Amino acid sequence: MKQLRIPAVFMRGGTSKAIMFLEQDLPQDRTIRDRIFANALGSPDPTGRQLNGMGGGLSSLSKVCIVGPPTRADADVDYTFAQIETKTGLVDYSGNCGNMSAAVGPFAIDEGLARADGAEAIVRIHNTNTHKIIVSRFPLEDGNAAVEGDLIVPGVAGRGAPIRLDFVDPGGSVTGRLLPTGRPVDRIEMMNSWIEASLVDAANPCVFVTAEAIGMNGTELPEELEADPELLKRLESIRVAASQQMGIADSPAEAASKPSVPKIAIISPPCVTRTLSGEILSSSAADVTVRMISIGQPHRAIPLTGAMCLAVAARIEGTLAHRVTRPAIKPGDPIRIAHPSGVTVVAASVQCTGGAWRAEHATVYRTARRLMAGAIYIEPSALFG
Repeated sequence: MKQLRIPAVFMRGGTSKAIMFLEQDLPQDRTIRDRIFANALGSPDPTGRQLNGMGGGLSSLSKVCIVGPPTRADADVDYTFAQIETKTGLVDYSGNCGNMSAAVGPFAIDEGLARADGAEAIVRIHNTNTHKIIVSRFPLEDGNAAVEGDLIVPGVAGRGAPIRLDFVDPGGSVTGRLLPTGRPVDRIEMMNSWIEASLVDAANPCVFVTAEAIGMNGTELPEELEADPELLKRLESIRVAASQQMGIADSPAEAASKPSVPKIAIISPPCVTRTLSGEILSSSAADVTVRMISIGQPHRAIPLTGAMCLAVAARIEGTLAHRVTRPAIKPGDPIRIAHPSGVTVVAASVQCTGGAWRAEHATVYRTARRLMAGAIYIEPSALFG
């Protein structure tokens, strides 16, 4: 049998890359879709390298976005995100990808799914994973999304046209509550011990622990974390326990089937750190330091939804994030987050009314670029086992 040919676009969004599909070009059967996505990216692969597909062997490079007509009156397009586990081929829809959200607006304009005139496009995106609205604003050039510009994104070589992403009412993206347990700090099990953790759900659920509590200094680079399998096991045990406490999963097995949420964030106060490029960041260059883990892999750059969740958490009194983040000079100042690739700036508006916290919005800037357009080829044996 011939390979199945499906139209597709390959794009970078922020510090991630994904295969972009139009909803109309995919079968409705979810099982068949999942097999298409896994095969397209080259999973399952016991080595995790994904050499037989478009994936790059990292969680940030093993992604799929599906874009189609809106199912909500307040949106221009629907967008569904799928994370594919590199070794097992598991397809996880339990959370969104903030970085790839940056590519959705330009993709929608260039594919004719959304329309705009003049110098700027505004695309209202309904993310079906979280049921939230993301407002994407970016410049146009001759009716298409502009690519070249002056914005630098840490972890991405070169410059690009700025894409402003406003995540509207990002709290409760998966759990339905900004603080799923109702508390800013919880005690959580880590294998045979207990530590403090803050469980926050904004843009994507995250579990925040301090570097000190788990024996880290907070400035380790990804390769150092990858070289410590025992530490990664402890962190995964935290994630599994947090998933159950947040109501994402009812059991360890169910938590394992949703490996992309919650993300694990190891936070520490601002300090002198070294980036992957060798640059030395002074303690005054950022307001908080973070190392994040997703799908069991340390991130080279902070996931965008993780950055937004951290910025929101830092504004909630009593959380560990609030405890270690440098206080704002003025109310409403954005938060500068140091991570292995540099510093990411996030603006977050959080209000407390009657003792209840609410995240009004989180705003970030990213760039995106269309890298290839054509077709993905799928092996027939992958579809039918």
